[in-house]
Amino acid sequence: MIGATLAETANHSGWDLTKSVAIGSHESNFTTGQSPLSFSKSNSNSWDHDVFLSFRGEDRIRGEDIRKSFLSHLISALELAGIRVFLDSINLERGENIPDGLLKAIGRSRISIVVFSKCYAYSEWCLDELVEILHCTNTKGHSLIPIFHKVKPTHVRYQTEEFDKAFVLHESNSQVDAERVRRWRETLTKAADCSGWDLESDANGFEAKLIERVVEDVLCKVNLVGIDSYTKKIKDLLKLGTAEVRAVGIYGKAGMGKTTLAKITYKQICDRFEGSSFLSDIEEISVEPDGLVRLQKHLLRDILKMENFKIDSIHEGIDLIKESLQGKKVLVVLDNVNHIKQLHALAGNSEWLGPGSRILATTRDELLLTRLGVHGKFKVEELNYWESFKVFNWYAFGKVDAREGYLELSIRAVEQAGGVPLALKALGSFLQGRSIDVWKRVLEYLESESSQGDPENT
Repeated sequence: MIGATLAETANHSGWDLTKSVAIGSHESNFTTGQSPLSFSKSNSNSWDHDVFLSFRGEDRIRGEDIRKSFLSHLISALELAGIRVFLDSINLERGENIPDGLLKAIGRSRISIVVFSKCYAYSEWCLDELVEILHCTNTKGHSLIPIFHKVKPTHVRYQTEEFDKAFVLHESNSQVDAERVRRWRETLTKAADCSGWDLESDANGFEAKLIERVVEDVLCKVNLVGIDSYTKKIKDLLKLGTAEVRAVGIYGKAGMGKTTLAKITYKQICDRFEGSSFLSDIEEISVEPDGLVRLQKHLLRDILKMENFKIDSIHEGIDLIKESLQGKKVLVVLDNVNHIKQLHALAGNSEWLGPGSRILATTRDELLLTRLGVHGKFKVEELNYWESFKVFNWYAFGKVDAREGYLELSIRAVEQAGGVPLALKALGSFLQGRSIDVWKRVLEYLESESSQGDPENT
């Protein structure tokens, strides 16, 4: 639908993109009040690199080198997707001290991917590097994506198997002080608790499949500016360490990324629960015949790992959910709810769930969350000017900077999209690869439509 209307515009036919994807709003919340032209790297939240890779390449004991296999394929896939990867052999400045250069590169990268292999913990530098990565994660909005390559997350978390052997060597080394070793152990435990990817459990041992999922994860984090700060705020509202049953709501206008934000949060925390379920498109499904019953079955199937639930009515489903989930610590995400009956049918009472359970709901209706009695609410705001500029450019050019010759046109496009992520994506995706003449025609049309709707111009 959107593609068709945009195509019509490029051919000078009439259409209304402002109605189709909410572009052209005059209520944009560009909190900086500045054009991207006035920003520099020193005062913006930009990054020199999208990804910093931390790994131990050569395993001399086994005669293996992941640089020539898994790592080279991962780097190629990331770069093919337009992701800027820091490689020390290429990116370090000539004459620069290698450790200092690497530490600086971590701080100037958006994401660190740490490939935990069997030989990783034998490297003192890798462990020091990991300490810096965790420090940046806690202080600079940096993200950590661990990859467990032929090792289990528990090996990293508790320093067992090869990780235990490595620490026996470190602790017997008189040149390595005990405090440094303690810090390494603590950092490995924290890193293993981050949401990451396990070659065996997430890809059944297939490296190509794992690489595909890692690239998707990185693209999501790169595209969604500020996503980590948002998920942190939601997790703070959820208070994951407490024993109470707690409900939190995410609300905001259509197209703001509520569902995506909920999905990322869900993925980051779901392994802390005995069972979990993400129920998508509840508003749409619930109006279908037996829609709520199907959602109830979906919920039970996800959490209990069982099939063929016999539920003939919503009330039967409620009774079965109460009976089956009572006492269990579960996570339930209710995406896109618009009526209180949907909430009551799926997770209507804290007494249904065990201690420590969490409910996360997304909706356009803040009042609905108030009626539900949630413990906390998070509003997804429009992007500011600089964030909008980067998101638009990603979809238009595959990078956060405008292509040469398109800067002024990109600024005009961002002004029309009004800080709404879905609008930025729609307009950027349509204009991608098109000529400057098409860009000008599309933007002139949007600007004329906006001016006609502006009281100051009527």
